[in-house]
Amino acid sequence: MLKRPLILVEGTRSNGLLYVKAAQGLGIYPITLAANPARHDYLAAGGCEEIRVDTNNFDAPIGECSRLNATYTIVGITSADELVYATVWEALPIFRSAGTESHID
Repeated sequence: MLKRPLILVEGTRSNGLLYVKAAQGLGIYPITLAANPARHDYLAAGGCEEIRVDTNNFDAPIGECSRLNATYTIVGITSADELVYATVWEALPIFRSAGTESHID
């Protein structure tokens, strides 16, 4: 079965694991993009792929998402960290599949 990833940009220590568990519960494959994955304890528990990316450089997460999009169908891009919402917002239209809608709820 083809993995359908949810891209999490810089999870947080307090609720990053909740995002991972929610994605897994929906049959979605969580991938966290983080400048320093070691600072997110929930990644050590497994169940979430982690990719080291300079999240302070807007082009780096977008480039990584482009690379992932060549292999997978990205189902969403989000973050539990309000400091990277601008990156997530800018990335949504780039990876939105034809016929789908992006929502900010």
